[in-house]
Amino acid sequence: MAHATSIRYYCSDTLQQIRAARARLIAVLICIACAFISQAAAADWQQITIGTEGAYPPWNYFDKSGQLVGFEIELADDLCRRMNVECKFVTHKWRGIIKALNQGQYDAIMAAMSITAPRKKLVTFSRSYADTPNIFVVRKDNPIANFQSELAHLTLDDISPTEKAALDALINAFKGKVIGVQVATINQKFADAYLGEHAEIRIYDFQHTVDLELYQGRLDALLGGMAYWVPLIQSEQGKEYKIIGPQMTGGPFGKGIGVAVRKKDQELADLFSQAIEAAIHDGTLKKLAIKWFTFDASAPP
Repeated sequence: MAHATSIRYYCSDTLQQIRAARARLIAVLICIACAFISQAAAADWQQITIGTEGAYPPWNYFDKSGQLVGFEIELADDLCRRMNVECKFVTHKWRGIIKALNQGQYDAIMAAMSITAPRKKLVTFSRSYADTPNIFVVRKDNPIANFQSELAHLTLDDISPTEKAALDALINAFKGKVIGVQVATINQKFADAYLGEHAEIRIYDFQHTVDLELYQGRLDALLGGMAYWVPLIQSEQGKEYKIIGPQMTGGPFGKGIGVAVRKKDQELADLFSQAIEAAIHDGTLKKLAIKWFTFDASAPP
């Protein structure tokens, strides 16, 4: 019986030793895994892939030679030099651009993406690098081209009585009209929220399709970004168009334009923010904005 008892004690000790060894092995493996993850994370920020639409001049687009150019392309080159990382661009259609980011197809988005509350639930943003109002554009031969607003600027955050009156006048002017917007944009958000019950809202995958529909007279107006439309209207291509109503900011239009990264990549967002701050303070961002937009659409310090 004593012999059996000693065997039981021996087996118990051996089992404890096995369990302890297994625990040590698991701890070592966890440490190794963490080290690899840490190294991989560090390596990620040596090379960054940036997703953009490639169809939204002058922010990002392909020129006649097939080269990707634009304000954000040149800005990214500057930011990446400041961050001491190697960056490359890939293009993705606007619909699904955030989904593709979160699926790992690229590390960041620079595609004139406004910083809005709904998007902040899906991605992390850097600080803003541009701040541009949104405006209505019509053909000059459309009767609505005669509309005039009492306000030049309309902020949809904390609307004053004067701003409310201007907004009501704008909504009334578009009753029964057909308005075009690009899908999944802040412009669609505004149109749905403020005009959906009063006008017909037509939604398109690409901005250039919206532009074509307006040009061909199938839309009464479109809603777009001022930094997109001012250079276009100043060109030969835009001579048929006119901007009407106030320049609108706030509310569904968000808080400026920023770099979007995955929720977990706050460190990368911070790197972009630091580089953007430096580009603002040394005047680079303002210089690039004026070059591409013909006016200063850079974000404030």
